[in-house]
Amino acid sequence: MVIAPPPDSSPTTTVGSLAAPGAVLLIACYELGHQPLSLASPLAYLRRAGYAPAAVDTSVEALADEAIRAARLVAISVPMHTALRLGARVAERVRAVNPSAHVCFYGLYATLNADHLLRRHSDSVIGGEYEQPLLDLVRALERGGPLDAPGGGTATRPAAPVLERLPLAEPARDNLPPLRAYAGLERDGSIVPVGYVEATRGCHHTCHHCPIPPVYGGRFFVVPREVVLADARAQVAAGARHLTFGDPDFFNGPQHGLRILRALHADFPWLTFDATIKVEHLLRHRKLVPELAALGCAFVVSAVESLSDLVLTKLAKGHTRGDVEAALAVLDAAGIPMRPSLLPFTPWATHDDYLELLRFFAARDLLGHVDPIQFAIRLLVPPGSILLSDPTSAAWLGDLDAEAYTYRWAHPDPRMDTLHAEVATLVEIAAGSGEPARATFTRIWEAAHAATGRGAPPIPTPAVERRSPPRLTESWFC
Repeated sequence: MVIAPPPDSSPTTTVGSLAAPGAVLLIACYELGHQPLSLASPLAYLRRAGYAPAAVDTSVEALADEAIRAARLVAISVPMHTALRLGARVAERVRAVNPSAHVCFYGLYATLNADHLLRRHSDSVIGGEYEQPLLDLVRALERGGPLDAPGGGTATRPAAPVLERLPLAEPARDNLPPLRAYAGLERDGSIVPVGYVEATRGCHHTCHHCPIPPVYGGRFFVVPREVVLADARAQVAAGARHLTFGDPDFFNGPQHGLRILRALHADFPWLTFDATIKVEHLLRHRKLVPELAALGCAFVVSAVESLSDLVLTKLAKGHTRGDVEAALAVLDAAGIPMRPSLLPFTPWATHDDYLELLRFFAARDLLGHVDPIQFAIRLLVPPGSILLSDPTSAAWLGDLDAEAYTYRWAHPDPRMDTLHAEVATLVEIAAGSGEPARATFTRIWEAAHAATGRGAPPIPTPAVERRSPPRLTESWFC
């Protein structure tokens, strides 16, 4: 299906029309500490069609009752689990303040949790590529007709996500909170503002624990180069000195991404960036990695997840422990730090796996490359997850906790659940007190070994010491 661009003509503004300023209210609740593209992109798309939506990011600004009362449509962005839990609270407040408003959830987790959201919190949900379905929803509400456009699901009419490349506009960020309200890049004792762009959406891969495959089914879409470049240049003009490429995998379309980076480097040779790239892709495209360094790559986030080949197979990560070491070597040779993301607590991970993970990071002096919370991450199993069909699930999978937007699960070895709870508490206390990451790691090391009933050995001394890499000031979590 080809979706035509929205017409340039504006709808007629009448009393109560959705073209009135603020009649459409877009809300984001949390997006890993960056200015929400999930607001900026639909803002531009709706403006181009003649509407005047308001936008609020509740992670950094207050949501006024006046804004809720003025809205006929309140659309809440839920690209991640944390955003959904916060967004449900916002929806409850909207219902209390403005019961007649139409509430819509849009984004990845709207599709995964559609059944519960439509029962408890929303009138419609939109998944996949959401800008055109949002516009279709606005038009349907304005004409008082049925909500029957592709991509918009209701309690009486389920709808599959729209998986088509859309005619995107340059994101509109002028009414969003300034970049300095969000996470910055910390390097050598200074912090600079960070912008956020996406060169692709969706993902070519189908890792079993990832929430993207149940929605996108292994498909991804490139964002037009001119749209990405215009967005990046606008954020640089607004003060950004570093860009995060938030693609699920920057090397889904490596040449597309590199063309964007080359153009940005020509305009701003001092601009740095970070990107997320699979271990598998770092090895497959290793010849491209030195160019990333030359173009200003400050670090690469890579979903290492585990060092257990069994766990990696269960997650369908496409790499092995040996590949992790090889990818580290590729990045080291180019002078690019890896900042791994981890998933240490899964139904298949053993206590020995956890101890080996700690040893690995200590022995390679990678403790400065990973936020302590990564050692406490526990598997989420959302509705629709590929893991629901795992043949071992009877040994660990519990019931769906719809209010928490995840299936409950228990490790076959209860000691692992106990260890997770202890590590999570240590990390939470440490974050609240501002404890240095290495001190927190020492506490985790001691707790993990104490769980064996034996004292903790000395933390391994690395053969080669690394400099602490640049980092974003917002710790990663889902």
